[in-house]
Amino acid sequence: MSSDDEHGRDEAGYDEADFFTDPSLIDDPYPYFEYLRSQCPVHREKHHGVVAVTGYDEAADVYRNSEVFSSCNSVLGPFPELPFEPEGDDIGPLIERFRDQFPMSEHLVTFDPPKHTAHRELLKRLFTPNRLRENEEFMWRLADRQIDEFIDQGSVELLSEYAKPFALLVIADLLGVPEEFHENFRIRRGTRRQPGVFVPSQEITDNVLRFLQERFASFVEDRRRQPRDDVLTALATATFPDGSLPEVVDIMRLATLLIVAGQETTMRLLGAALLIIAERPDLQRLLREDRTRIPAFVEETLRMESPVKANFRLARTATTLGGVDIPAGTTIMVLNGAVNRDPGRFECPHEFRADRPNVREHMTFGRGVHSCPGGPLARIEARVSIERLLDRMDDIRISESEHGPRAARRFAYEPMYLLRGLTALHLEYTPMGRD
Repeated sequence: MSSDDEHGRDEAGYDEADFFTDPSLIDDPYPYFEYLRSQCPVHREKHHGVVAVTGYDEAADVYRNSEVFSSCNSVLGPFPELPFEPEGDDIGPLIERFRDQFPMSEHLVTFDPPKHTAHRELLKRLFTPNRLRENEEFMWRLADRQIDEFIDQGSVELLSEYAKPFALLVIADLLGVPEEFHENFRIRRGTRRQPGVFVPSQEITDNVLRFLQERFASFVEDRRRQPRDDVLTALATATFPDGSLPEVVDIMRLATLLIVAGQETTMRLLGAALLIIAERPDLQRLLREDRTRIPAFVEETLRMESPVKANFRLARTATTLGGVDIPAGTTIMVLNGAVNRDPGRFECPHEFRADRPNVREHMTFGRGVHSCPGGPLARIEARVSIERLLDRMDDIRISESEHGPRAARRFAYEPMYLLRGLTALHLEYTPMGRD
């Protein structure tokens, strides 16, 4: 990396940049990631004492070693500060003593084995090959129903009109929510406040969470009283490895996590994929002519634009990582977007290559015990969506009125340090079969 990058920012500027608050790192964080890697694949940033991991092998070590690297702080990293003062080379007892004071301590993403292992077992009732096949059959019908709502217009804001409601309804079906209740997961086109401005997507999420609180728990309780031959019964009657029955709230928390995390991942993946398709007529043509290339295209999209920007761990014991001493109590930040562009693992990592041979090695969905259980689901959702959008929309292109001309595009990304994704993607197209 040169001392002055294409954005006009020198190394001293990146050294002073605060990853967690600097708005200039939102739209394009990759030069900053490269700066960190040029310092060391394991580098302590100066503002919060967080150790940033940009190296592929080092990230794999963190993800796979849950005995040393606890997930108790996985959600927000260094915020808030630790609820205790780290002392000595082993803070495991302190983590357990204060665990309920960490953000989202009641959710699976912050659990460590053996508790994590027991709760993750509950998800096996959902992510079976047969259940995923049934869910995919629903996706094909849903994709067409969703596209029907905007196809005649010749334009679409992809995230709010397709990606988010599609992802939410897919997970509703996966959870076994009866279709007559799917309206609780939807927002209609008629809810525009003014032309071009949709109700914030958070409103959809809030609606779903209210539904879970009000109805989903009653579904679980009902299936426990009167079991049926359906998915809800399988989920409601799933037991921990020791044979004990989870509390209803445990099932509801898993469902909530799937709704929120699954919808965010799929929405951001679809936004990134359709941006590439719309900007690259050569790739759009390639995928139209050979649909068998779509899975590899999805993987390269996940590698290039990881929806998960950062993932956190807390060093339970003193250790070394990539030759760097890590004291117990250190917050580790694995930067998935940087890891996926490590030149030591991926040749010409900043190029999008639809035929990259080792693309499935990316770490967008993590590794080890906390690898994302919804990864296979997100891949199917992306494949089905891309196929149906290509089937029904010809000449997909970026709306210049919304995003500017090709030479001066304007895209905005969510101002978050955890996730990466567009705030909106306006597309234009010709409905298939029409002039």
